[in-house]
Amino acid sequence: MEETPDPFKHVSQKSGLQVWTINVSSTPKWGSLIVLLFNFQNMKMVPVPDQAFGNFFEGDCYIVLYVNSAPSMDIHYWIGNLSSQDEQGAAAILVTQLDEYLKGSPVQHREVQGAESTKFRSYFKNNLIYKKGGVASGFHHIESNIYNILRLLQVKGRKHVTATEVEVSWNSFNKGDIFLLDMGKVIVQWNGPQSNRSEKLKALLLAHDIRDRERGGRAQIGVVEGNAEEDSPELMKIMRAILGQRSGPLKEALPDDTPDYCHVSDRSGQLVVQEIATQPLTQDLLDSSDCYIVDQGGSSVFVWKGMHASKEERRSALSRAVGFIKAKNYPSSTNVEVMAEGGESAMFKHLFKSWREKGQTQGLGNVYSTGSIAKVEQVKFDVMELHAHPEQAAQQRMVDDASGQVQIWRIEKLELRELHPSSYGLFYAGDCYLVLYTYMRAKKQQYILYMWQGCHATQDEIAACAYQAVAVDNKYNGEAVQVRVVMGKEPRHFLAIFKGKLIIFEGGTSRSGVTSPEPAVRLFQVRGTNEFNTKATEVPARSSSLNTNDVFLLKTDMFFYMWYGKGCSGDEREMGRVVSDVVSRQEKQVVMEGQEPAEFWVALGGKAPYCSDKRLQNEKPPHNPRLFECSNQTGRFMMTEVEDFAQEDLDQDDVMLLDTWEEIFLWIGKSANEYETKEACNSALEYLRTHPAGRSPDTPIISVKQGYEPPTFTGWFNAWDPHKCNISYEEIKKKLGDVSSTSQITVVSDLPTPVFTNFKVCKKIFFMSL
Repeated sequence: MEETPDPFKHVSQKSGLQVWTINVSSTPKWGSLIVLLFNFQNMKMVPVPDQAFGNFFEGDCYIVLYVNSAPSMDIHYWIGNLSSQDEQGAAAILVTQLDEYLKGSPVQHREVQGAESTKFRSYFKNNLIYKKGGVASGFHHIESNIYNILRLLQVKGRKHVTATEVEVSWNSFNKGDIFLLDMGKVIVQWNGPQSNRSEKLKALLLAHDIRDRERGGRAQIGVVEGNAEEDSPELMKIMRAILGQRSGPLKEALPDDTPDYCHVSDRSGQLVVQEIATQPLTQDLLDSSDCYIVDQGGSSVFVWKGMHASKEERRSALSRAVGFIKAKNYPSSTNVEVMAEGGESAMFKHLFKSWREKGQTQGLGNVYSTGSIAKVEQVKFDVMELHAHPEQAAQQRMVDDASGQVQIWRIEKLELRELHPSSYGLFYAGDCYLVLYTYMRAKKQQYILYMWQGCHATQDEIAACAYQAVAVDNKYNGEAVQVRVVMGKEPRHFLAIFKGKLIIFEGGTSRSGVTSPEPAVRLFQVRGTNEFNTKATEVPARSSSLNTNDVFLLKTDMFFYMWYGKGCSGDEREMGRVVSDVVSRQEKQVVMEGQEPAEFWVALGGKAPYCSDKRLQNEKPPHNPRLFECSNQTGRFMMTEVEDFAQEDLDQDDVMLLDTWEEIFLWIGKSANEYETKEACNSALEYLRTHPAGRSPDTPIISVKQGYEPPTFTGWFNAWDPHKCNISYEEIKKKLGDVSSTSQITVVSDLPTPVFTNFKVCKKIFFMSL
């Protein structure tokens, strides 16, 4: 079409959220549905007003467009449980057409009622409300300041609330959920006896949202605790006037994580799928001339459209994904994302071990062996700048310039033995160490406790290290940030503490009373360009350990060589000199690669092949941080991702996992229970082990306690407020006051269905008979 199709004339590409409901007029049968592709008069996208965002009729389908900042766009089509096949088909077609109208840049998502993706739910921070009926059957979306309403909403969920309109009857109630009896001018929140504080808070925020957004702030809210109904006699009178007397016990609680599924028909015909690769995936598997399906274990299905794929392939991508779900016998509610080459979502990129953006520059780097650290650009650290701008601290992984106080202990016989400062930075692969770092921020001492685990340490020593870390932390009132460090995966700030003089010895141990003869020949590999990122690691003393891109130190009883590979830089050579003075006081002799004397090779057992390829290291992939809630409040431990996260998403009752790719943060809320804390640590390890990108299980894991967050953590949150406390349910409830104290309520229990009239002069609510 040369002209803009009618359904899209009012589509805005400005940042923000837009919602449409699908109206199919003169509905044809499925056999003639193809007519809709060319006859836009049969399909109408009816805009939903802003005040109705988050309200969805079960009998309808919706299209939601979210523009973050062009060209970053997401299109979702939402399928109500009771929507017709025609409406579902029309929604899928309109999404494809809208995608083409927007030049194929948006990511397409298929959403099913009750099983919406976290991204979709993030658009509606306060609530999702499922309403009975549908727009086509005469129901209308919410209009402001309308009070002739009588409905009962069943509220479920903790991070993202869903409220479903149910029958206005005591039969709809149960012990585990929260119910809002909405009567227009009055909203009564009834909390199930088995509901928790977080759920009560979310429901109360939902009630506030309904009052402010739909009633212009002119409605009263009252709260009834289901296990203490006698404490709210006036509110219970109102509820009984509407619902009648309750007979019999309440129903038992229902699980929160059991979604309602709707059946979605697959009209794409027989689908043949050929598996071409399994994890870890690499970007070079994707060919621009084809389309691909990436199956994330049945939890999500992604469709990638190459820029040179045929128009037919690109148009059928969504239907192919639905067909794939059916062929694999996955639930019809399985999340689907469809994206074009160049417009991949952050979640999709996270599935690949490496990802390069178009036009991303390349530069010199290192060919590193397993367990190595990446090169870091030399950065001049301005401590005040890092504290003033936490986002810089987060990106650099540096809380300060590492000039604070240091105290180090070694694990000996499962107990702590403090080290003399003269041996700081000399670590042994057979040991475990605790490194306490103290620095000042906002005129207050802050603590970081590193638990360094040598690759040859025993499991008992590793366990003792963790146990002793808790003991040290307790001495500082639990304020320390705890960081698990596995040998070879030292974080940037840990390296900076030792000012370029960290040396890790391979053999032997540093324990007192344990004698181990020093090897006659020792070889150390030096990596780093400045005092903030340099370390030396002892490697097997043989030629095959060499690498043309690094500096090596070869020490024998007779001589000490500094070997410079052809690919190393001047900064690397300078740091090699600094480290060499720590390793030995012997006179040093510089040896350039290719100019080695015979005794050099003799000491290494003879010349042998080693890594001599020219290096070309990609820049770090642009992985976005991800936040997960770790909770067992549903009766079993679960990790749930929080999309578009903010400081308000940190729940004091839970443990939160923040994945910044280079490290894993575990944020421990003040009220998190011991079981959640333990399971969160185990789940962090399992999360790394099973990550589809083949993540290293040795990635640093950092424990952060609520109220003691370092800037390397807070910097990942927009506009972090250190004085902000989590919203308390009790505080908000207290602010509501007692409804009975602000209104004299007269209840006539034998009247028929009531209407409400508000007399502002006497401020009374009367139940009046029609």
